[in-house]
Amino acid sequence: MSSSRSTPKAVSVPPDEAPRPLRADARRNRERLLAAADEVFSERGAEASMEDIARRARVGIGTLYRHFPTREALLVATVEEQLHALARKTQSLAASPSPGGAFAEFLAAFVEHASTYRGLATSLGVVFQSGTPGCTAASEAATRLLSLAQAAGEIRGDIDLDDIVCLVTGITLAAQQTPSEPGRVQRLVRTFIEGLRAPAPPQGAPGPSRGARAAQGDTGPGGSRATRTPRAS
Repeated sequence: MSSSRSTPKAVSVPPDEAPRPLRADARRNRERLLAAADEVFSERGAEASMEDIARRARVGIGTLYRHFPTREALLVATVEEQLHALARKTQSLAASPSPGGAFAEFLAAFVEHASTYRGLATSLGVVFQSGTPGCTAASEAATRLLSLAQAAGEIRGDIDLDDIVCLVTGITLAAQQTPSEPGRVQRLVRTFIEGLRAPAPPQGAPGPSRGARAAQGDTGPGGSRATRTPRAS
């Protein structure tokens, strides 16, 4: 997913500079680093020390940086499978008879994803601009779901996926300030969803003006031309 308005440069690798297949020992080190990163990020948040992650994986810090030159690159790789899971859930929601309700479910799942590690929300821009297969799949599925909900008139049409990423970031950060209030996330998500709903036409809105009716051929309530009754002389 992309949020191009205020996020730092993405960490994707150009196709012509894609890394070569890893040797068996390098592949094992990478897997150990990802497992250690998941443990340490879960325990201490996304700002955990890179040195702690290397120690947990029992590799040197140089080995960590050879595989993941930045913290953001390590975060992207660590949440990649979760992005694939989010994409699969979002794709399944596209078949829902209520596109607006399906999009609300996606938002709840997205907020949950953004809360995987404490502090992950501050790096969402980089994570969702990474261009990895998981990010691309999640972005495409979310964009399609949003388009379906907007086409059905259930979600306002003046919002895009960048806005969603920004607002989910805000909700996640706000909720993490008060971890002792588990109901806050649900309240914020409900408020967010209500704000996304397309406004209903006001009740008792006046019908077409007399001039508009004349332009439409002065049709009656059933859509057929009204029959004028001649006034008795």
